[in-house]
Amino acid sequence: MRYLMTTKATDTAPDEKLFAEMGRFIEELSAAGVLLATGGLEPGGVRVTSVGDEITVTDGPFAEAKEAVAGFALIEARSKEEAIELARRFRRIVGDGESVIQQVFGP
Repeated sequence: MRYLMTTKATDTAPDEKLFAEMGRFIEELSAAGVLLATGGLEPGGVRVTSVGDEITVTDGPFAEAKEAVAGFALIEARSKEEAIELARRFRRIVGDGESVIQQVFGP
């Protein structure tokens, strides 16, 4: 099963220790075939909304930027529980904050 794990931005700036720990974690998951893709996301973005036939495009940043997703990882896990455990490991590395796990459906 594939899961998308997203993380919201925090006010804490990463340091060299965090980069090293995340590097090891990413290497481990990549070598195991669990990590399919990962990356950070620009803070602003573009919002596209639709109501009926009207489509509106709005450039960011947005007032609720603290709620914006800052990064993601697409993983292949045997179960939801395994995905949760990987998210727990990630949170232990990066510290305080919030991540969301969602199962990805489709091919």
